[in-house]
Amino acid sequence: MQVSEREENSVRVKKLRKITRQRLKNIALYYLQRFETSSENLRRVLLRRVNEYAFYNPDFNAAEARGWVDEIVEQFQGYKYVDDSRYAGLKIRDYLAAGKSEKYIRQKMAEKGVPEDIVNEILENEEFDPLENALQFARKKRIGRFRPEEQREAFRQKDLAALARAGFDYDVAIKVCSTGE
Repeated sequence: MQVSEREENSVRVKKLRKITRQRLKNIALYYLQRFETSSENLRRVLLRRVNEYAFYNPDFNAAEARGWVDEIVEQFQGYKYVDDSRYAGLKIRDYLAAGKSEKYIRQKMAEKGVPEDIVNEILENEEFDPLENALQFARKKRIGRFRPEEQREAFRQKDLAALARAGFDYDVAIKVCSTGE
């Protein structure tokens, strides 16, 4: 099977700009202008760019560029452009306001590379009531006691499952699905 010239032209290799230390800094600054992030997440963003460039340019010294990434992240931490405590505090307050469970919050912070001790410290200082958060979640999703009364019994198992998937304990889920306090 022969490939026509038109098809051959449509499968072009992605043209990437050369990765340099300064370019990585610029990428990081542009990212930080748009998003608050953890140091580990910034490292992942920059490494993804380095690895993508290295994939298309085999003669590129990716090991040296990975060293640049570490230097840039440390430098930005020193400038306080990246602060894991600040990031975690902002995100955890948002998650609590949205009615997320402690389990969910811990998982999201781990995904972003926030150290567990920072998460523990922030959660200790925040007022956190699992039942209130579960009620807020249920109100938002219109499940449990916030579902129309004639549908509650038919959807009880589904509502309990939704609360469990959201990271709430069984006892809390039962209280949310009961008819009130």
